[in-house]
Amino acid sequence: METGSYIGIIIIASPIIILSLAGYWRLFQKAGRHGWEAIIPIYSSYVMLKLSGRPVWWLVWLFVPMASVIVSAGILIDFIKSYGKFTVKDRAAVILLGFIYLPKWGFENKTQYLGPSASAEFKQAHPKSAIQSSVIEWSQAVFFAVTTALIIRTFFIEAYVIPTPSMERTLLVGDNIIVSKVNYGARLPMTPVSIPFTHNIIPKFFVRSYWDGFELPYFRLPGFSEVKRGDVLVFNYPQDTINNRPIDKRDYFIKRCEGIAGDTVSIVDAQVFINGKMEPDLPGEQLDYKYLSVGNDVNPQLFKDLGISYYEGNPNPTMTKASASKFKSYTNIKSITPIISPKGASDSLNPVFPHLFPMHVMLTKTIPDYKWNADNFGPIIIPKRGWIVKLDSMNFPLYERAIGVYENNKIRVEGKDIFINGKKTDSYTFKMNYYWVMGDNRHDSEDSRFWGFVPEDHIGGKAMFIWMSWDSNAPLLHKIRWDRFLKRID
Repeated sequence: METGSYIGIIIIASPIIILSLAGYWRLFQKAGRHGWEAIIPIYSSYVMLKLSGRPVWWLVWLFVPMASVIVSAGILIDFIKSYGKFTVKDRAAVILLGFIYLPKWGFENKTQYLGPSASAEFKQAHPKSAIQSSVIEWSQAVFFAVTTALIIRTFFIEAYVIPTPSMERTLLVGDNIIVSKVNYGARLPMTPVSIPFTHNIIPKFFVRSYWDGFELPYFRLPGFSEVKRGDVLVFNYPQDTINNRPIDKRDYFIKRCEGIAGDTVSIVDAQVFINGKMEPDLPGEQLDYKYLSVGNDVNPQLFKDLGISYYEGNPNPTMTKASASKFKSYTNIKSITPIISPKGASDSLNPVFPHLFPMHVMLTKTIPDYKWNADNFGPIIIPKRGWIVKLDSMNFPLYERAIGVYENNKIRVEGKDIFINGKKTDSYTFKMNYYWVMGDNRHDSEDSRFWGFVPEDHIGGKAMFIWMSWDSNAPLLHKIRWDRFLKRID
């Protein structure tokens, strides 16, 4: 992430965190505890449970997805009750605007620690604390917690899990990542009527979790920066031809932005060129290789040590250039070479854009043979807002979906004439910016080489860091990849 993006996030987050911790610090001190106890994660929740008289085993719930949000809100509500904050207004204030009210209560003289709010003695001494039943109190906690979580999830950050190896070795299957919504500006919900904390289906029931009878137009709040080359993006899959879901309910993909709006992209022998300039190789970029060995078979542990993978259905090993160089240095490895599709030859077994998916409107009987493949592709110009493209038989298949589907125009062809929204034309002015994305695992990634451009209204956010990583294939005691904890995504 660029320094400017970090600074922007710090500018927003720092005052909120500092004010909240200052409030906790003073409230802890008012209860006879050390102020520093408030700044230690988990332990601070333990102290709050002790101060409110709740059982400390509740801490277990903080490690359970979804339950952690609700229980955290419940702990906080019990905590402020110990300071005489009994009303619905107080509960809403501490959960929705805690960074304001926690320091307010902490530094004002009239707010003092009254005792453990969950105890019978406290309820007898302070009848107002027991006016509402536990069911009502927990219902309020759930409501305010869900509201807060939805605001954070919609406008600030969201967590995702990496399901496929398309970004290896930059991102591994099982990496849990945090995605920033504020970098490019939060995209407001386009399908607002949906079940909270679901995306497009209800888990286990596999039924739709939203209603598309009411949709809002695309709108994005101001952000800290524009999408840049090299950014790792989370976006909605543009080529949703089967489910035909609304934009913000299409499945999420994660890839690296190789080209931005207005760029000319080409790929030569698996090497990306932008505007005629070769892009530097990424440390985690992988290709398929073939090798010849002499003597004994290669020790499987060597593949593991070098991060060399064999993927299902692929008989060839996949690795980075650095791993290939180390692998070649072993005495029993006679040769190792990357598997690159030849220039000037289409791959009928693995067709690329625009041949993979059917077109809605055809200008000619067949799509031209561009003689492109996954390793040798282009050049192709990425559409930019305001760019006027002169349409002809060679480029019409490249931009037909963007014009007709992504920008909601009605296209028809009569003979060799193109009609857009009923008007005959031989050009088109684009309304949106588009991006070219690719997986770092070049030979095991479904990306722009196969389905084309990513429109700006499909961009969800920017991948920031890995907060936890889980290896489901590892032994029990080694399932957590500790070396990836809080690792920045570059």
